Amino acid sequence: MSRIQRKNRALILEAGLEVFAQNGFRGATVDMIAQTAGLSKPNLLYYFRSKEEIYTTILADLLAEWLNPLRALNPDGVPLDELMGYVRRKLEMARDFPRESRLFATEVIQGAPHIQSVLTTQLRDLVQDQSDILSRWMDEGRIARMHPVHLIISIWALTQHYADFDAQVRAIVPETDPYPAAADHLALIFGRLLTPQP
Repeated sequence: MSRIQRKNRALILEAGLEVFAQNGFRGATVDMIAQTAGLSKPNLLYYFRSKEEIYTTILADLLAEWLNPLRALNPDGVPLDELMGYVRRKLEMARDFPRESRLFATEVIQGAPHIQSVLTTQLRDLVQDQSDILSRWMDEGRIARMHPVHLIISIWALTQHYADFDAQVRAIVPETDPYPAAADHLALIFGRLLTPQP
């Protein structure tokens, strides 16, 4: 792929993200994406055959990026440090990539029609693998015992909420950036939750 082809492909995916985030899958059109990308419709269709192909490519790339912090858990690291780092990275992603988070959330709320197969294979396998690490840490008494899968889900819920419900969060704390206080609050919650009791 040439430099121009890579550039145009990236332009289309960025434009697609913008259009889908604003209009949803049903409300978006190839014409809208082409216009946002500054390309002609035939030029766009040279790279992607359909609106759905653009959408599924964005979601697949997003899911891969979104899961990198979970993949990065070091089984040989200090468990509490590893998990607190994971919470921090997930909150930073919510802060830095709110459109992406909301687009993914909308897809899942609608039943994940375009990525269901990925959720039931790649995502499930990764969560199971990382849950095995968490279970080992629990068995070793290095973090408090709890359901490892639900721990991961709880981290997702408490971090991604800040992106997915940004309007609600900022309505409640309108005069300040919510993220520094959120980081402190989540560190307190998960620090207490994960520390083994004597």
